[in-house]
Amino acid sequence: MLVVSRRAGESVVIGDNITVSVLEVRGDVVRIGIDAPRSVAVHREELLAQLAQSNQEAASPPEGAVDSLLKGIRDRSKDA
Repeated sequence: MLVVSRRAGESVVIGDNITVSVLEVRGDVVRIGIDAPRSVAVHREELLAQLAQSNQEAASPPEGAVDSLLKGIRDRSKDA
């Protein structure tokens, strides 16, 4: 990881086409601007973590759902 110090108005260039600029510093909050091609995805880390968690929950069956389905299949087999 590269660690640099920057002041408001200063930038860091990543590769040939991504620029990260410090726009403003207020106390412990730093506003940055990111100039990147549209083909480069730029996301806030906490939103990616939240999205991953939501996707995991959506992909996982509710507790007891598998047991309920198995019971339904067994009951159906007995009736046939």
